[in-house]
Amino acid sequence: MRFSLRRSAASLSIIALILSGSPLAARTDPAATPAAAPGATQAQVRPWLYENSDVPIDPAWRFGTLSNGLRYAVRRNGVPPGQVSVRLRIDAGSLMERPDELGYAHYIEHLSMRGSRHVPDGESKRIWQRLGVTFGSDSNAQTSPTGTTYALDLPQATPASLSESMKILAGMMTDPNIVDGAVAAERAVVLAERRENEGPQMRISDATRLHFFAGQPLADHTPIGTVATLNAATAAKIEAFHQRWYRPENAVIAISGDIEPAAAEQLIKDNFGGWTVGGKGAPLPDFGAPDPKQPATRVVVEPGVPLGLTMAWLRPWTPHADTIVYNQDKLTDMLALQIVSRRLEQAARSGGSFLQASVDQDDISRSVDGTFVTIVPTGENWEKALADVRAIIEDAKSTPPSQAEIDREYAQMDTALNIQVENSDTEAGAKQATDLVSAVDIRETTVAPQAAVDIFRSGKPAMTPQKMLESTRRLFSAGVFRALMVTGKVQPGLDAKLAAAVAAPVKAAANARLADKAVTMDDLPKLGAPGTVASRRPIGLQGMEEITFANGVKLVLLPNDIENEKVRINVRFGHGQQAFSPTKPVASWAGDYALVASGIGKLGQRELDDLTNGRRMGMTFNIDDDAFEMAVVTRPADYKDQLRLFAAKLAAPGWDPAPIARVKTGAAVAYDAMSRAPDAVLGRDLNWLLHDKDVRFRTPDRKEIDALTPQAFRATWEPILASGPIEVQIFGQVKAQEAIDAVAATFGAMPARPDVPVPAANLAMRFPAHVDTPVVLRHNGEKDQAAAVMAWPTSGGFTLQKEARQLEILTQIFNDRLFDKLRSTEGAAYSPGVQNNWPFSYDSGGYILVTSQVRPDRIAYFYSVVKDTAADLAKTPVTADELQRAVAPMGQLLARASTGNAFWMNQMEGATRDPRYVDAMKTMSQDLLSVTPDQIQALAAKYLVPGKSWSAIVLPEGVAPR
Repeated sequence: MRFSLRRSAASLSIIALILSGSPLAARTDPAATPAAAPGATQAQVRPWLYENSDVPIDPAWRFGTLSNGLRYAVRRNGVPPGQVSVRLRIDAGSLMERPDELGYAHYIEHLSMRGSRHVPDGESKRIWQRLGVTFGSDSNAQTSPTGTTYALDLPQATPASLSESMKILAGMMTDPNIVDGAVAAERAVVLAERRENEGPQMRISDATRLHFFAGQPLADHTPIGTVATLNAATAAKIEAFHQRWYRPENAVIAISGDIEPAAAEQLIKDNFGGWTVGGKGAPLPDFGAPDPKQPATRVVVEPGVPLGLTMAWLRPWTPHADTIVYNQDKLTDMLALQIVSRRLEQAARSGGSFLQASVDQDDISRSVDGTFVTIVPTGENWEKALADVRAIIEDAKSTPPSQAEIDREYAQMDTALNIQVENSDTEAGAKQATDLVSAVDIRETTVAPQAAVDIFRSGKPAMTPQKMLESTRRLFSAGVFRALMVTGKVQPGLDAKLAAAVAAPVKAAANARLADKAVTMDDLPKLGAPGTVASRRPIGLQGMEEITFANGVKLVLLPNDIENEKVRINVRFGHGQQAFSPTKPVASWAGDYALVASGIGKLGQRELDDLTNGRRMGMTFNIDDDAFEMAVVTRPADYKDQLRLFAAKLAAPGWDPAPIARVKTGAAVAYDAMSRAPDAVLGRDLNWLLHDKDVRFRTPDRKEIDALTPQAFRATWEPILASGPIEVQIFGQVKAQEAIDAVAATFGAMPARPDVPVPAANLAMRFPAHVDTPVVLRHNGEKDQAAAVMAWPTSGGFTLQKEARQLEILTQIFNDRLFDKLRSTEGAAYSPGVQNNWPFSYDSGGYILVTSQVRPDRIAYFYSVVKDTAADLAKTPVTADELQRAVAPMGQLLARASTGNAFWMNQMEGATRDPRYVDAMKTMSQDLLSVTPDQIQALAAKYLVPGKSWSAIVLPEGVAPR
């Protein structure tokens, strides 16, 4: 059964690195589907997804199997209104490839997306664009080791557009454009995708797979394939793979959307019922089991990467009936691992020997059932970090956890599952369709959110300290042990040292356990007497109000039931980036983590975790152009305490020095990796260069990172946390007067705050001067990787807001042309992109930006295509069809986004300070979508001026510009 509970970022990152996009779990193979009479839909006692399972069937889904073996599931869902989401999964991934076919499953994905013999090459993308589909987000595909999934989210679906779309999808599956010309053209695209992904992360990923899964196909069957097999691919070879695996019995279709299930079912029958493939399909290959004869340890040297270690206990993957008891046992394992993870995180926060450590369990690609431990040492003393982590794990294996620890993690998981129940009526159809085919991929079932909660809660009596101890011992003992170290430095004897370190005796840690003292809201610093309302008036949308309190705090309130059991809160204070000098650097870069982790009053992050445990509460911090922000999505039962938490953070911030040390170490660890690839160099430097080297946009260097002290951090941030003005936004399921009273008792109870004027110099936003030849940046990664950038200045502010919006359409057309030329036709670049950046918070500084990774020898070609395309857009009006293919998806994106509170909240940010935000919100749709070919041409002529452009290239060290 699928559980989509949140895991730690660290645990996800290592598994993602190992698998490069493959599914993270696998369970049971369903029983074979009995044959049915031709043309009939097979009757079943339990639907095909629930065979060999006793979990409750989700009644919202209608299941069926066509006579050709294709399985389907359909359901009605009106989120967002008018959209129908289709997911089509083929049980054909890289693990099904023979040694001379590596990369073929992914290759077929590319060829299928180009079109079929029934749709001209590349035309399916254009057809869907005309129907409002955004390529890459609304229509996409993904190949993993165990399958290939095609995704389509069709906005404002009509019987005609659905019929056309299902016909296209059926053609892609049954008769894709596997001909020599298409294979040759797409080869350049696939090789470009592979080339752009090459580098340290790909090499580490490959080495990790080879080590952990040695002796199994997963070790060397990556979806992208090899250069040799891709170059050797022919239409005949790829067609042979397609014939073996693209068969109706290997296909599953899930449809969730604003459509009657009977109509969706009929679409499947009409378009896929006649799909037949001669002969027998290939049997699933044996994915093998962990081989205990393979080496237990390995060291991978990759210059410039952070030092890191991973330990794994790898057990053979075996099929399991997806029963209630099995899922309860799995949830018990998750709780046991969460207890260990929380102990590790507490040790890391305390300034220990490791910056980060986490544990996770995953069933990987039906190949391995593994427990993974990832460690990022604080410095070079990895042996100390490894020993400390092992000691904490050993303690968990030696002694049962306390009941308080179990209750803490149980409450956290119960809340996560219950949130899914609370939000089930606003769950998007796209997610439901994706979840269903994902369950098929990992051979599990799917259940309604309430059923998942019921299963979890019914298993609570068995989640005893002794059961947790047994789970922990099994997860960290059973299986083949592997350990991997990744380091940036060559050190003689390191392999032997690692082998000795993991084999050394370990003593259970004596101080790993968390205190069981309860923390309540009463432990937060006290605020003053509730404030009074000075004014209250309607603003913006119908039902929206602006409430001003006597101390100057302003509240924008929109009570509504759009999102059941959701309350969105955004607190904006001070002046954001505008509070900082463009020439004098400050420690703004450390704020997003360290400010949150530094605590409130005498409560540290550990106590705040306990305070919010089992509740939908939290805190994120962000620096916007014109304000600092704390934001959260909470619920009606928690939002009042969430407001108190936010207010206490501003009124009585804590200044724990430990987060400063941790963020410094993390920044230093990451810094060297920023020069290892062209995209990393752009991530480090481009924003700074595009703002004419304004220090507010500069990534701090090692010297600046090392120089940061807790005293300097506090000196920067303490006056900012005490500054005004304060704008509170509350959108969601609240009662108006109760929300006003809650703000009065929190933010309204604070003393009035000074609104320090922003110096004029801080309001200036600059674009760099024109350059005739690109600025040259350097990376020390792959010699065949480079990146190229070209940008043109636009403007900012509200005066030309209609032009600002219409530039979005221009850049979409620009992007589409570059995609067709640089990727689809030439294969010169896999991911060219065009962006429009127009800051409403400034009166200047906007730009149109083109970026792409590209081979060094193709940079001149890249610039010729970009310049020619820009010139043509300025010279010749676009066609009505091309304009429609940009406007229709944009209109649909706007329509879908505007059905949620997050969209309107974003539009209203800053409205209490500047009423022009309200006016701009009201005209957004008209500004954005009412555009003509002549207006697009005029915008291109006005802004895409060759003599104003700025450009840069990122080249490998030692490679001269051409």
